[in-house]
Amino acid sequence: MSATAQPSTSLLALRGVGPELARRLRALGIESPRSLAALYPRAYKDWRQPQTIADIVRTALLRAREPADADSSEVITVGRIVRVSEVRARVPIVSAELEDDTGRITATWFGRRGVTGRLAVGERLFVHGRASLRRSRSAMNAELNVLHHARLEDGQRYRGAMVPVYPASKELPSRTIATLIERNFEALGALIVDAVPGPVLEALGFGSLHDAWRTVHRPPTPEAAAAARERVIFEEFFALALAAARKRAQHRASGGAHALAAPPGLLARFEGAQPFALTAAQRRVIEELWRDMGGPSPMNRLLQGDVGSGKTLVAAAAIVLAAAHGVQSALMAPTEILAAQHARKLAPLLLPFNIRVDALFGSVGARERSATRARLESGACDLVVGTHALLEEDVVFRELGLAIIDEQHRFGVAQRAKLRAKSRAPHTLHMTATPIPRTLAQTKFADLDLSILDELPPGRTPIETYVLRESRKPSAYAFVRKNIERGRQAYIVAPAIDESESALTSALAELEHLRRDVFPDLRVELLHGRLPSRQKDAVMSRFARHEADVLLATTVVEVGVDVPNASVMVILDAHRYGLAQLHQLRGRVGRGVARSYCVLIAPAERAAVERLDILAQTADGFIIAEEDLRLRGEGEFSGTAQAGGGDLLGSLVSDFALYMRAKAAADALVAADPGLARPEHHALRSLLDGNADARAMFVSS
Repeated sequence: MSATAQPSTSLLALRGVGPELARRLRALGIESPRSLAALYPRAYKDWRQPQTIADIVRTALLRAREPADADSSEVITVGRIVRVSEVRARVPIVSAELEDDTGRITATWFGRRGVTGRLAVGERLFVHGRASLRRSRSAMNAELNVLHHARLEDGQRYRGAMVPVYPASKELPSRTIATLIERNFEALGALIVDAVPGPVLEALGFGSLHDAWRTVHRPPTPEAAAAARERVIFEEFFALALAAARKRAQHRASGGAHALAAPPGLLARFEGAQPFALTAAQRRVIEELWRDMGGPSPMNRLLQGDVGSGKTLVAAAAIVLAAAHGVQSALMAPTEILAAQHARKLAPLLLPFNIRVDALFGSVGARERSATRARLESGACDLVVGTHALLEEDVVFRELGLAIIDEQHRFGVAQRAKLRAKSRAPHTLHMTATPIPRTLAQTKFADLDLSILDELPPGRTPIETYVLRESRKPSAYAFVRKNIERGRQAYIVAPAIDESESALTSALAELEHLRRDVFPDLRVELLHGRLPSRQKDAVMSRFARHEADVLLATTVVEVGVDVPNASVMVILDAHRYGLAQLHQLRGRVGRGVARSYCVLIAPAERAAVERLDILAQTADGFIIAEEDLRLRGEGEFSGTAQAGGGDLLGSLVSDFALYMRAKAAADALVAADPGLARPEHHALRSLLDGNADARAMFVSS
């Protein structure tokens, strides 16, 4: 949203706000009148029509036959008091029997001292409360636990409304916030003005934001509230999409990159040099990368592909094109294990093109590091594969033309920028083996061009997945032994490395149990994130050489561990992980010719088992990622704390179609006016400045 000139930034300028209420508002994240104006209802109570007492009693009787968590519901009614009783104790209790034309019900106020002595027989009351059944020896009677009431004069008609429910706290209930917004309604509404150009709104059938804001807080019907909410969400989404479109436009206009046009026949030569044919998806993505690299603007592309989809081969094709033009490439991975694996895989793929590969890790000796740095600076090295060591100031390239960042989400924005800064404008390829739901790919990563490897190479061994109760863990371990006796190896994944209240299983305790009680005759190794890098590498090397039968590990094995002989993975306390992470973990098996299995151990609760069953039903990482996002929610969009209701009102999952409409409109606008220089677009700059998520978009990649 955009704003007019601010009359005051102090909460104390609002009617009805004193120092104590201001403190409570700030504790809720509401720092100013503007942030109060940006606070939207999270739900509504439909109080337009009171229920008859007979209907309330009938519904309470029906709900009593349902599960225990469904034995009460919030209702509203209007009745006349026919009897009042009071218990004046430490916790006062006031009961009133209410009557309408259809029946009677007992309304009770617990601990409400302000009600004591205030109710009289014959008065008419509007009552909001929770209806339930009170069981006695002789019968079951309906009762209302009163949350709110109001007196009505004789003959006064009840005027109901849609009542907004605001994000609240124990100190600051929704009703107080509603009263505050109502008292300051016109002043708060004056802070809301339209920034999206009229033609854009007209084309999409939207009205003004100011009118929508008023309707959101005073909706006449549920339908009006939903339409107004959609208009407000569109404003949020348009700001996000506009920020991403501007960033892409700025990136394209920046220039300065090496134009690395693909020589005729290079793709055929590249494919002919490989031991197997490229998949159609690999061929398509290579062409996308080469097309980007052929222009003067630096490529800024995210390559996402499921486990085993062949991202390394695609990266090799980009490196081959860079080397054909005499510029260097760098591949940065988050761990030495993963970096070393990339170096091993890339070397034979690049050998037919005489591409010289070096490695640069933190654990490499000083003499070797010095020699590698010298080769980079002289240009004798075409590709360097490394970890954060590549970011050190003494690592200088003769001409870096391509930067590849694997598992890019494991590096901070500044780290990714530091690698790119090794050259004036290198082409950049971000890679991830974690499938990103289309919703997040189109939003959180909207400033990047996207390439998707959605096809697995032939011969990839399918992984059979099973969900077992915790009590059947011995059966899972027996299955592990059976496969080891066939010459295979196994992973066992535990969620923690020491005892804690938040983890059911401790890797250290489990290690002792496995070595002493379960596999005393087998070679069991432990791998976790607290081990020094050299020790981690040593453990993995022994497992890769089949000098260990079982590798007990934390999620450090989630990425980059490639042991074709490992055919079984058992994941303990699997309910503690997201579906996408579980899918990543099971991708460590199924890399050889042997039939492979993943066993998920979890409590017997129905919800946990049903969620995990999704993994047993599909191996498609993108389907799993979408389901994971739906179940877990998209969380805080920008990853930064936002005050005063700054979190998105819209959901990137359920409102995704609306986001795509906003994105299409934003893309078209930026294509016509990349700098937002036209007078009618000046207000859009304040729209971006006022939106924390949109600002965060400018540093997302």
